[in-house]
Parts: sequence; C-alpha cells; structure tokens
Amino acid sequence: MRSFRILALGLGVLALVFLAVSGPVTHANLWSWEYGLRAYSWAAYTGIAAAGLGLVLTLLCAVPRWREGAWIPVLALCAGVAAVTPPILMFEKAKSAPPIHDITTDAYNPPRFVSLLAARMTAPNGAEYGGAAVAAQQQKGYPDIKPAIVNAPPGQAMQRAIDAARALGWEIAASDTATGHLEATDTTPWFGFKDDIVVRVRSEPSGGSRVDVRSASRVGHSDIGTNAARVREFLSRLA
Repeated sequence: MRSFRILALGLGVLALVFLAVSGPVTHANLWSWEYGLRAYSWAAYTGIAAAGLGLVLTLLCAVPRWREGAWIPVLALCAGVAAVTPPILMFEKAKSAPPIHDITTDAYNPPRFVSLLAARMTAPNGAEYGGAAVAAQQQKGYPDIKPAIVNAPPGQAMQRAIDAARALGWEIAASDTATGHLEATDTTPWFGFKDDIVVRVRSEPSGGSRVDVRSASRVGHSDIGTNAARVREFLSRLA
C-alpha cells in the first residue's frame, strides 16, 4: 500500500512540474512551442493518473489498517486535480472555438502586414490570409467581429487606435497617421506566443472613419479564441 501511495504522490508532483515548466520555459525560448504544449498535455495526463490513483487510495483509507499515512493519497489527489485543471479548461475552450488563428474585421480585403512581413514570412503560419474557408469559420464562430465606424476624421481615429494599442500593452512596430496604418505585436502571458496585429483606418463617406483590424498568430493551428478576444477588446477601447 505504501508503495502505491508514494507512486501517486510522485505522479502528482511530476504533473505539477510539467505544468509549471510548460509556460515559462517556452516563454524564455529554451525549447520550442511544440514542446511547451506537449508538457502542458503531459501535465494533464499525469495529473489524471495521480488524481485517479489518489482517489482510490483515499477511499481505501476507510479500512482501519490502512488509515495511517492517509494524508499521502489526499495530497496526491489534490496535486493531480491542481495540475489537470488548467489543461482541461484549455482543451474544453479549444473545442468551442473554430480551428483558426487569423481573425479580421474584413475577410474580403484583410489588412496586410508590411513592417512585420519579414517576421510573418519566417513564422510557420506565414502572412497570407486563409481565404473563404477561414472567413466562413470565423463568421460561424465569431459573427460579432465587424469593422468599427468611428465618428471622427481618419487622423483622430488613427490616434485613438494608437492609444488603444498602447493601453493594451502591444509592442507597436509601425504607425503612420497619414496612411492610416498601424502594426503591432502582442505576446500571450503564459507561453509567450507572438501574435501580430494590423489596424487600417479609412475615411467614410459620412465624414467618420472605418477601422479594420486583423490579429494573427505566428504559430499554432488554432488560437482557442485568443485573436478574436483581442480584436473585441481593441474595438471596445476604440469605441
């Protein structure tokens, strides 16, 4: 019995280690982003094993002769649950999000990267928009993502866009008020993934301005809703 308890606790500790290193080590570029996601998955699988074994051993502690040292399986159960919860929440979120990583308010003529083009071209996801297939998935998953109409001339609207980008902590790569073009990079907090943003400001016949934005991940097939959330937050601040 004691050996099983030690095994359960060891699995729980290992799961927490996988979870703890998955983000910071990836963020520090000490291994590839693929290894970071694998470590995150390993935390889930190992955590499930620790929690399952810990639960069984905890229930067996109801037998009087096995009650001594009951804290070990309880601790293993807690460690397993703590390690498995973040990955499970992320996986469940991924199920509800369309498997895309490029979100824009103008799918027919998305803003294009210029200053960040070189960085995009060397990244796995490239710089080109995915076309009608991606647009259809975005429309189905995020029908609320639409251009913003700002009641201000393009110059003022552009300055508001710059202020919103700074407030969100984006690293601005280029901004040109005359052409109404802004490019920036945002970094996700846990894994440190780099996502690039383009903002385009054009005049409207009504006298106001139309603001389009595009946010695209450099790596990964699905962004689990990160870019859509970023676009929404930007448009909310702009308004």
